[in-house]
Amino acid sequence: MTEDRDSEHTPQTFAAWLREVMERRGYAERGGQGRFARDAGVSENNLSRILRFKGTPDVRTLEPIAKLLNVPLIEVLVRACVLKPSDVEALHNARLDPHPITTERAAAELGITSPEGVTAFERTVRGLRATEPPAENSPNDRASG
Repeated sequence: MTEDRDSEHTPQTFAAWLREVMERRGYAERGGQGRFARDAGVSENNLSRILRFKGTPDVRTLEPIAKLLNVPLIEVLVRACVLKPSDVEALHNARLDPHPITTERAAAELGITSPEGVTAFERTVRGLRATEPPAENSPNDRASG
């Protein structure tokens, strides 16, 4: 996704971008808008509203459009002003699991399940940790345990 500023995305810029992409994909000729709507599985009225920048489009309309265009949904959501780039950044930086991962859990998620394999994995992790410099201002290790 491009690193656009929040203010650069408007319903007008989204409509212009969508028209341009539709044109490049062969939906510019007469009847192309209706064909695009059918191919995406969205109503022609919803697509028309988007292209006339009438309000913020619904995610249920944007998802099939993103899929048809083979564009990441998150990029379409930003371009359509549903999300701001700063929201996406916050999502990327968010820690989804509030609990530190343990070596046992890491081993299990990697498919290491035998007691011998888990023990070897734990030894390897301890050895790798021993080579790491102390982390500054880090109260919790991500891979504790």
